[in-house]
Amino acid sequence: MKAILALDQGTTSSRAIVFDAQGAILGLAQREFRQIFPVPGWVEHDATEIWQTQLDVARAALTKASLTAADISAIGITNQRETTVLWDRVNGRPLMNAIVWQDRRTARICDEWQAAGLGPTIAERTGLVIDAYFSASKLAWLLDNVPGARARAERGELAFGTVDSWLIWNLTAGAHHVTDASNASRTMLFNLRTGDWDDELLQALRVPRAVLPRVVASSGEIAGTTLLGAPIPIAGVAGDQHAALFGQRCFERGLAKNTYGTGCFLLMNIGTQPVVSRQRLLTTVAWKLAGRTDFALEGSIFIGGAVVQWLRDGLGIIESSSQVEPLAASVPDCGGVYLVPAFAGTGPPQWDPYARGTITGLTRGTTRAHIARAALESIAFQVADVLDVMQQDSGIAVDGLRVDGGACANDLLLQFQADLLRVPVVRPRIIETTALGAAFLAGLGVGFWRDRSDLSTAWVVDRTFEPRGDADQAAHRRARWREALRRAADWEEHERV
Repeated sequence: MKAILALDQGTTSSRAIVFDAQGAILGLAQREFRQIFPVPGWVEHDATEIWQTQLDVARAALTKASLTAADISAIGITNQRETTVLWDRVNGRPLMNAIVWQDRRTARICDEWQAAGLGPTIAERTGLVIDAYFSASKLAWLLDNVPGARARAERGELAFGTVDSWLIWNLTAGAHHVTDASNASRTMLFNLRTGDWDDELLQALRVPRAVLPRVVASSGEIAGTTLLGAPIPIAGVAGDQHAALFGQRCFERGLAKNTYGTGCFLLMNIGTQPVVSRQRLLTTVAWKLAGRTDFALEGSIFIGGAVVQWLRDGLGIIESSSQVEPLAASVPDCGGVYLVPAFAGTGPPQWDPYARGTITGLTRGTTRAHIARAALESIAFQVADVLDVMQQDSGIAVDGLRVDGGACANDLLLQFQADLLRVPVVRPRIIETTALGAAFLAGLGVGFWRDRSDLSTAWVVDRTFEPRGDADQAAHRRARWREALRRAADWEEHERV
């Protein structure tokens, strides 16, 4: 066999990438699909469209690689995580559109669960906080709002799944209803310590066990498909951020990666024992492999690369995102300007929903270049804040940060990140680490790669950014950032008063 096929099903598009044994990309195809907004705050996807676009790009990627299904050793799947699908087990049709992870319609359900005192139990058992972000409240909403759904679910007629489950169901013509441990850990129904669905939580949240998929390992022969023209095992599955952590070869306790996308997702491998965060970070299954479960702490930054989009679309000071780096580099520093991109409040460690974006330190000498530089620096400041509390929660001192995502092509940002963290920031040659991680898991599952040491040739460093300047200067900059954060705090609340 010549290659591994990775299916990367994301929030706005379905992608497929064919990798060879050295991690080189042989073929890539991508197709966007519709974003559906029935009412403000609701976000849906057509699950059938997700499946069809994913199948189409899988075939297209094989064609671009000049390969057939007979050349593929295994399929790996990675996916948008908390998006929820409910379908009929007999005909395989979704009962309604998938409810996307971004959807907030279930906030009231979460408030009710919080008022019932379920927060501490959910945090202890699942590692999560009660929030509409996760799948449990979406599933509860579907069971209560689709006519007849709850009774049918209790009779075993319906199947629930995150997107990985939905894809595997379709790839296997309904023969397998499964999810891997990393995706299961994002539902708010999965007990991190038992490695299975938590019956007490299922009862408290009124979720029938009969609707849930079987939880399997993230690597190993899970199922198989013949839809691409020849039998291929499905041998790797992980949620997108977990797959990126694996794709960055963060196999050991204390290794961390950050994905610089629209937001930022920072994950640290914390080993084989889950840690309940004191700072409201998330504890999650990183992956389950060869009988061992590794866990991770996760911190999400709401506005990462989106602040650059705002400079482009909101302020109009750049015409394309690629212009931000040369503009920011045209001045030697930020000129005392700090931009806090709290457009939707702040996440960890502040967790202030009433914070709002501010720009401080403006003078007559301030130019758009200073604002552009302050915007880039705001991304790095937020990452540093999350990594601080992650180290406190885990008791692990991080000695480097591996990075991926679109914005990691920005050298100025990564150098400033290294300067703040005082540790090296490492960018790999292939930044498609989400798909690469799914490929790694699948390849290990069928022996395409013998063990993790074989993956070293498929993960190659492009550049390491070493810290510059001195620690005192970095500490001073971070102190000024914290002052800017303080001034942005609680703004909407004051406005209402």
